[in-house]
Parts: sequence; structure tokens; C-alpha cells
Amino acid sequence: VQLQAFGGGLVQAGGSLRLSCAASGRTFSNYAMGWFRQAPGKEREFVAVINWSASTLDYAESVKGRFTISKDIAKNTGYLQMNSLKPEDTAVYYCTIGRFSSSVRGYDYWGQGTEVTVSS
Repeated sequence: VQLQAFGGGLVQAGGSLRLSCAASGRTFSNYAMGWFRQAPGKEREFVAVINWSASTLDYAESVKGRFTISKDIAKNTGYLQMNSLKPEDTAVYYCTIGRFSSSVRGYDYWGQGTEVTVSS
């Protein structure tokens, strides 16, 4: 399975970005999809997860109400809509598929990451 995340960039605080994660090699519908992020000098942390049927979602407290995770099974693509961005959201964002979990250990496949920089 290959995952490719894209859509990152530089945005001012309060702005929005939409990250996409395209999967190939295996059907997307059998897996939960997660987003994690890693800031310089910090550990990779959970951001959001959506289950295989898109019926159950979970978010880190720090992004609740601002970020929205979704997936288009037909397109084998997942998304992370990020609104009201803050400088502390600056990180490399990774998409991943596996089981429904907020732990990195729950996931089997990872994309290469896309960088998000939020300026104050």
C-alpha cells in the first residue's frame, strides 16, 4: 500500500488548508484512516481518525471544532480540512491507514508527510 499526502503549505494564522491522502495498492475501505503530525523536536502526535465506514470519527482535543476528517472511498482518498489554523499547528502531517486508534502503533502504512506552516 502506498499513501501520498499533499496539500500542505504556508498559511497565516486563522487561515485554512485542506490536506489530501491518496491511497494505492489496496482498497481504502477496509481500513481506518488517521492523521498524525510531528513538529520539530517533538514526538509524532495523533490528530484525527475515521473508521472504515466513515461512521465514527475521533479528534485530538487540540483540533476539535477546527479540523474535519473525511474520506471518499470511491476515490480511495482521505482528507483533513483544517480551519482556524494556529501557529502551534505547524508540523509535518502524516496520513496513515490501519485500525481505529489514536496511537501510532495502531497503523500499518504511512505516507511521506506534507508540511504545514502557520505564521502568526
